[in-house]
Amino acid sequence: MPAHFTEESIKFLRGLKRNNDRTWFEARKPVFERGLKVPMLAVIAAVNDAMVDFAPENVRPPQKVMMRIYRDIRFSSDKSPYKTQVAAWWAREGLEKTSGGGYYFHLSATELTIAAGVYMPQAEQLLAIRRHLLEHHAELRALLAGKKLRAKLGEFDGQKLTRPPKGFPADHPAMDLLVCRQWGVAATLPAETATQPTLVREIVERFRLAAPVVQLLNAPLMARPRQPLF
Repeated sequence: MPAHFTEESIKFLRGLKRNNDRTWFEARKPVFERGLKVPMLAVIAAVNDAMVDFAPENVRPPQKVMMRIYRDIRFSSDKSPYKTQVAAWWAREGLEKTSGGGYYFHLSATELTIAAGVYMPQAEQLLAIRRHLLEHHAELRALLAGKKLRAKLGEFDGQKLTRPPKGFPADHPAMDLLVCRQWGVAATLPAETATQPTLVREIVERFRLAAPVVQLLNAPLMARPRQPLF
């Protein structure tokens, strides 16, 4: 199976965006399986092969990396049953059930997004990363400022707090990083990029560039927890 998507894949996602209901989806489930699930697993397997060289701790079985198309609507006012994109998330070994640093991409009807970093850390993870950045902020800045990285990926906006986080000195030189609630990089490409034989290369190139950032952010999450600052 070629490790890329097809026009059929994009067409299905366009239709799903217009008809997000079970009747429509179930009638076309074979198209989903053929046009999206099968190529997605092939792409993940090919990316896994490359990641052995720079992020072996994030390599996981393709079925574990591919995210479910079904939305969790239990606590949402939006009762649409399906996501309008197919996505993959490479969690780090030991952090599979948390929100540690990892690698991600999704394909929707309009775009291909490739990203890496920490997106929704749990409270204790957020605290651990902020503590880590007290001493390693210059290292993270240097990584994010790398010319090769910046040519392919842009920095997350960080979902910044409006004031310093509790327990951290307001005048610390890392405060612009400490007020963030997420850290990482991402790129958005046209959806048609996913239909090209170069898709895996596009993903792997960006994952490889982002690997040092992910490793730095994961370092405090793999260490023994410290006592609270407050």
